[in-house]
Amino acid sequence: MSSTKNAVDSKTPLIEMKNITVSRKDRKILDSVDLQINKGENIAIIGPNGSGKSSLIKVITGDYRPRADSRDMVLRILGKDKWSLFDLRDLLGIVSGDLQQEYNRDISGFEVVLSGFFSSIGIYSNHKVTLEMVATVREVMKFLEITRLSDKLISEMSTGEARRLLIGRALVHDPHILVLDEPTNSLDMKSHHQFRELTRKIASAGKSIVLVTHELDDIIPEIDRIVLLKEGKIFADGKKENILSEDKFSDLFELPVKLTRNNGYYHAIY
Repeated sequence: MSSTKNAVDSKTPLIEMKNITVSRKDRKILDSVDLQINKGENIAIIGPNGSGKSSLIKVITGDYRPRADSRDMVLRILGKDKWSLFDLRDLLGIVSGDLQQEYNRDISGFEVVLSGFFSSIGIYSNHKVTLEMVATVREVMKFLEITRLSDKLISEMSTGEARRLLIGRALVHDPHILVLDEPTNSLDMKSHHQFRELTRKIASAGKSIVLVTHELDDIIPEIDRIVLLKEGKIFADGKKENILSEDKFSDLFELPVKLTRNNGYYHAIY
């Protein structure tokens, strides 16, 4: 999975956001957000439902545009403030429940991963598939330990199996950042465990992980920075050991929360 393409100056932030405000139907869903993500960081963005987590990711991917009247607004990716959506594929690998719902046709596991090269749902006759693409798909599927799913139809897979394929789809471009948006929704206990172990393997291979979740159990030990969102604003941002406190989580979710820690994982009791 290692690659030397798309080298990044370690001093240039992967993502830089300043004073980002986004409105939908006259309601602010993000309010003056400042966030910087540097190369090599593994981050979890945590907040209640409706706190703005997914909206923040949609700003990064270009699906949401910040308000033009925001003063001193900055949105840069790799130091550039203008990117085509096509070019963003080499920077960002996105895995979300919404994407998984789009794969509702009879598509093989191999085609799901291969479709990442074309940002499509499946492979079509106008797609020019190269031998290099095929080799990359095989390499990624081997790394993710999902080669056995190559010929299986995604419509016949478990949620956990399909989620692994979407990670493969996101990784074929060797992106700098893998964004996991609520990745364990609908997973059973075994699939949840397998997904966490897979995420750890990807982080250990050198990918920056941005995990978006409201579940504390999703935070793998390799994540060292936590961003808390509440009502569209940054509620707290810092090192994991400083942010994951009972007081902060009780305030964030507005209910008494007790935290425990075991083998590098944190758990919430409420």
